[in-house]
Amino acid sequence: MIEIIIVGSGGHGAELDEYISYANQLKGSQEFKVIGFLDDNPDNYANYMLSAPLLGGVRDHIIRKDCHYIMGIANLLYRKRFVEQYQAQGAVFAKLIHPTAYISPSATIGMGVVIGPMANIGPNARIGDFTLINSRCSLGHDTHLGKYNFISPNVCFSGFTTIGDENLFGINSATIPLIKVGNRNKIAAGMVLDKNVNDDSVVFHRFKEKVMAIPK
Repeated sequence: MIEIIIVGSGGHGAELDEYISYANQLKGSQEFKVIGFLDDNPDNYANYMLSAPLLGGVRDHIIRKDCHYIMGIANLLYRKRFVEQYQAQGAVFAKLIHPTAYISPSATIGMGVVIGPMANIGPNARIGDFTLINSRCSLGHDTHLGKYNFISPNVCFSGFTTIGDENLFGINSATIPLIKVGNRNKIAAGMVLDKNVNDDSVVFHRFKEKVMAIPK
């Protein structure tokens, strides 16, 4: 059994806590045991019914070598900053895969990756370190993701999609096959990428639809 400290006790941290609890119930044994949470804002911790105590703040935490960590901060800027800070001090991060997710045997999953419920990770997919794959996401065959990406629920990447680092994909966004996306982009909810995206871009547009009323 691996003892876990979750960094962050807001909404995402609460989800991770429940993922671990569900996995332990399903398996009938404890692979992970959450022993505490870190958060600089105690109000975050108070908002949720979490399984373990608040151990203190994120910024002033002294790294423990007797347990592993899971990053529960969703904000990409702080997520990367504290991962690097903690690793420099010797922290070990665990990967967390929800038991209802399907992972192809040929897929490669990096350090600190979190994969949520009902996700589908296809053949030859690669997921870089500390990328978050939310619930019901689908990564088609040969999809490659870099590090520190935040992939919101219901995102669908078609086959041979290539994604760089530190990108945010909003809920229900998608790619057509062979799309390439660079680094530090924000893809708005519901967007379907049919063209490549370079770096440091925000992809957002409104669809113009003609609504036709057909009498019965």
